[in-house]
Amino acid sequence: MASKEGPEGAREHRTETTEQGRFCVARCSCGWRGPARRARSQARTDAEGHLGGA
Repeated sequence: MASKEGPEGAREHRTETTEQGRFCVARCSCGWRGPARRARSQARTDAEGHLGGA
């Protein structure tokens, strides 16, 4: 997934969740990767937390 340059030249963070077997992982275009979770909702919460702290 490509990232874009923002108004100040900073990279825009784009998160997605992917499944790996029984687990779901949140990832970001900046290279951040959350822990493997069994609950998709928790992986989405991890991604939202990353965006809030980015």
